[in-house]
Amino acid sequence: MTIPMGIAVYFTMWWIVLFAVLPFGVRSHDEHGSTLQGTDPGAPVATHMAVKAFWTTLISALLFAALLYYMSL
Repeated sequence: MTIPMGIAVYFTMWWIVLFAVLPFGVRSHDEHGSTLQGTDPGAPVATHMAVKAFWTTLISALLFAALLYYMSL
């Protein structure tokens, strides 16, 4: 795999994993019990995007390493 192709595959893999990780640990205003006037009850209280980006990067790196290992066999 060439370097540009590897970057493209990793980038695509990162976005797919991000969309899989996004729902974990999210609590809505309704679940939290702190619904404010004019706020959608289903809106998240805190998304913790930095933590999710870290886990997304870690999982994507492991999957990419597994893909490279599989391709080298």
